[in-house]
Amino acid sequence: MTMRVGNGFDIHRFGDDPDRPLVLAGVVVPGTPGLLGHSDADVVAHAVADALLGSVGLGDIGMLFPDTDDRWRGADSIELLAEVVRRLRADGWRVVNVDCSVIAERPAIAPHREQMRERLAEVVEAPVSVKGRRAEGIGGLGRAEGIACLASVLVERDR
Repeated sequence: MTMRVGNGFDIHRFGDDPDRPLVLAGVVVPGTPGLLGHSDADVVAHAVADALLGSVGLGDIGMLFPDTDDRWRGADSIELLAEVVRRLRADGWRVVNVDCSVIAERPAIAPHREQMRERLAEVVEAPVSVKGRRAEGIGGLGRAEGIACLASVLVERDR
């Protein structure tokens, strides 16, 4: 059985539009401003998509869904992730597991962790873990200027 590992990273800064929702792992998190981005700026879905694409050498999220293309303006990043999973499956791969670390001073991840985990697992059809981490006041993330996510994935050849 052929197995591969991938890692992904994404970061977005908070916006100042009070009507823009914060979306993390496909879950709308109330009480915190949304992130700036061409799509819905879901850093978790983006990091997972990049990890999956990188694991099998299919490029990256910016190549498939460039921010220079208006088709992707305001896109639901969970739908983009689902398309990435479809491409992996078409290429003969299946996701074994996903592990995410969300780095944020706000919001607290723990109250939303299970819903995030379930939403991602539904899309990738594999076990997912989601952990919240703080930047301990260091740099822009520590000053709560945005949110970042690191994702690691394991995939295996399905055929």
